[in-house]
Amino acid sequence: MSDKSGIEGVEFKVLKTHHDERGFFREIVRIDDQFYSEFGQWSHCVMYQGVIKAWHFHRNQTDWWYVGNGVIRVALHDLREKSSSYRVTTDFLMGDNQKEIAVSIPPGVAHGCKVLQGPASLYYLTSHIYNPDDEGRLAHDDPEIGYDWLRPPSIS
Repeated sequence: MSDKSGIEGVEFKVLKTHHDERGFFREIVRIDDQFYSEFGQWSHCVMYQGVIKAWHFHRNQTDWWYVGNGVIRVALHDLREKSSSYRVTTDFLMGDNQKEIAVSIPPGVAHGCKVLQGPASLYYLTSHIYNPDDEGRLAHDDPEIGYDWLRPPSIS
C-alpha cells in the first residue's frame, strides 16, 4: 500500500490475483487487511460508457473503490486546507487491463470518474452508511479545480 497519487491519505492496494485456464480469482477485502479500517456499507454502481460522475466529497466518510469490469478514469482533488497536498488534482485508470488495485479515498478529497470502456461496475465500501448530510457536491467543471473531463487519457 502506498500513496502514488500525490494526495495525502490516498492509498492504493495492489490486489492478489490467481489466474488459470478457467479465468481468475481475486482477493479484494480480507478481515485481516489493514487497508480497510471501518465498515459501514458495501455498494455496487453500474455506469455506461461516456458517463461522467463528478465531483462529490465526504466530510467524514472514507470510500474504498474497486472496478470489477470496464475502464474508468478516476480523478481526485484535495479540498483539505490543512493537507500537505491541498488543491492537488490527480487521475488514474482502474478496471480491465489496468493495474489490479483498490483505492482508498479519505474524507475531504473530491472524487469523480469517467467511463472510458463500459458498462463499468464500481464496487465500493464506505466507512459509514449513507448520510446525505455528509456529502458535498461541486460542479463537474468547477473553475477552481480546472479538470478537463473530456480530454483523452495520457499516453504512458
